[in-house]
Amino acid sequence: MFGWVSSSGIMLPSMTDAPRPAIVVVSGTYADQLAEEFGRYARDYEIAKARSVDEAISTTMSLTRRGAQVAMFVSDSRLPDSLAPTALHMLRSLVPTSRRVLVAPWDYFREDSVALRPALAKGKFDAFLLMPRGPRDEEFHLAIVELLNEWGASIATPLVDSVQIVAPDGGGLVLGIRDYLFRIGAPSRVYPPDSAVGRAIVAAYDGEPTWPLVRVFSQDEVFTPTSVRDVAMSIYGRPDDIDVDTVVDVVIVGAGPAGLATSVYASSEGLSTVAIESEAIGGQAGTSSMIRNYLGFPRGISGTKLAQRARSQALRFGTRFFTGWPVTGLKTGRDGDPHVVCTEGGDVRARAVVIACGVDYRKLDIPSVAEFVGRGVNYGAAMTAAREMEDTDVLVVGGGNSAGQAAVHLARFARSVTIVVRRADLSATMSQYLIDEISFNPRIKVRGNACVVGASGSDVLESVELESTLTGEHEQVPARGLFLLLGAEPRCEWMPPDVLRDGHGFVLTGRDVPMEEWVDGCPPESLATSVPGVFAVGDVRAGSMKRVASASGEGASVVALVHAYLEPAS
Repeated sequence: MFGWVSSSGIMLPSMTDAPRPAIVVVSGTYADQLAEEFGRYARDYEIAKARSVDEAISTTMSLTRRGAQVAMFVSDSRLPDSLAPTALHMLRSLVPTSRRVLVAPWDYFREDSVALRPALAKGKFDAFLLMPRGPRDEEFHLAIVELLNEWGASIATPLVDSVQIVAPDGGGLVLGIRDYLFRIGAPSRVYPPDSAVGRAIVAAYDGEPTWPLVRVFSQDEVFTPTSVRDVAMSIYGRPDDIDVDTVVDVVIVGAGPAGLATSVYASSEGLSTVAIESEAIGGQAGTSSMIRNYLGFPRGISGTKLAQRARSQALRFGTRFFTGWPVTGLKTGRDGDPHVVCTEGGDVRARAVVIACGVDYRKLDIPSVAEFVGRGVNYGAAMTAAREMEDTDVLVVGGGNSAGQAAVHLARFARSVTIVVRRADLSATMSQYLIDEISFNPRIKVRGNACVVGASGSDVLESVELESTLTGEHEQVPARGLFLLLGAEPRCEWMPPDVLRDGHGFVLTGRDVPMEEWVDGCPPESLATSVPGVFAVGDVRAGSMKRVASASGEGASVVALVHAYLEPAS
C-alpha cells in the first residue's frame, strides 16, 4: 500500500495493491498477434491469452478468483470451438461488466460483417473492428481506448480519489454527492470513519466530526457539507463571484445538451457567456449510461462523457459555469434594461437569457416510496448506485430511452432487472435499438400493464408493491433498488408570469405565443419567448422533440437569434 501527501501535509493512503484489471484475448489463429497488439496496455492491464472458448472461460474464472476485474474480452470473429457471438455471450455471463470486442482479419472481415452487424445492433457485443495489419493502427486503438475509458469511468473502483467522503453509512446526501461527482468526472470514494483514509481525514477536521466529511483535493480543508451545493461551490464557486456591475451578453439557465450547445456556440462567437445549472453539468441526459443513437459516436457515448466533452469545449471558448445553484427567479428587463437571473448564490445581469433548464422526472406521491429515497429508491439513473446493486433484484419504472439505458447498465451488476410500464410493452415509447438490446439480455424482463403503489423494508428497500392496471391485483416483488424515470415535468416554477407557458407548464415560443403578445402583428422568432431577449430551447420548450440530438440542435440554433437581438445594442 502506498500513499500521497495532501496539500495540508496529511499522508493519505491509496489502494494501489489491488490486482490489475485484465484484457482477455481469444483466438485460435491470431492469439499471439492480438496479445502482441495489446501489449501497449500491459502497464495498466494484465493481458491474458486464450486459444479457445474453453480456455478463455478457465482463464476468466482464474482471474476472478484472485480478485482481478476483467475489463474487456477481445475475440476473433472465427473461433475453433464456438461461434464468436455465442462465445462472448458465455463470457459476459461470467463478467457482465466487461466490454466485448469482435475483431476480424482482412481475409474474412467483409464476409463476417454481413452476419455479425445485426448482432452488433442488438448489443450482443460493443464493437466490431478490423484486426490491425501493422504497427500504430490508431483507429483500432481509439475504439479500444474509448471502451476502456467508459469501463473505467462506470465500473472500476477509482484507485486515486479526487474527492474523498467519510461516512459510517450511505443515505440520500452521500448518494447525491457521489452522483454529482461522477457526473462532473471527479473520481470519489466513500470511506468508513475507522478506515485508514477515514481516520486521516477525521484527524484533519477542525472540531467534532459530523457526517459526511468531505475533502476535495483542490482545497486544503476538510468540511462538512449540508447539501450537494456545498460540494459544487467548493469546486466551481458562486454566481456572485461575477462583479455585480458586469452585464454579460447571455446567461444560460441549465447545462444539459441544449444549454451546453448554446454555451459552445455563443462563447465561440465572442459572446460573454455564463451557464447556471442546478445540478451537475449534463442535466437529465447526463445520467444516461450509454447513448447509442447520437450522431458521430458509432460505439455510443455516455451522457456523462458527452457533457464533459461539451463543457471542456465551452470552457475553452470562455463560458463560465456555476453548478449546484438552482435559479430562483428572473427579473425581465424592458426598454434596454438587462435581465436579472437570480440565485441564492447571487444575481447575474445579462442582455439575453436562454432558458434550457429541461425537465425533472415526475415524482411518485406515495409516502412509503418517498421513505426510501437514497436507501434503494432513486429518481433517475443514479449511476453511482448501480455498483451497489450487484447480485440483487432491481426495478426500473419508465418506458422511455432513459429507462432503457438505465436497465441495460444496471444489468451489468444486478441479478435481475425488471422494467415496469403502464402500457402493454415498450414499442410506443422506446427506440427500437434499445428494445432489441433489452430483448437479447437475459437479465432484463419487461413487466407491462403495471405500476408501483408501495415500498417496504427495514433499513433499506427490500420489496416493491405492484398493481396490475388490468385487474387491480397487487403483488409484492423483492427489490433492493427502485429506479424511477417517469416522464417529464418542466422546471418552470421560478419563471415570471410574463414568460408564457402552456397548460402543462412548458415554455411557449414562436407562433405558439398567443397573438395578443405578438409585436406589430409578427410572431416571435421560432425559439423566442413572449419576452424580448428571453429564449427557450430543449425539453423545457413546448413542442420540442425531447431527444438529446434535437436539444443540441436547438441550443446551437438559438445563438443566431441571440446575435440578432443583441445587434442594436452592440
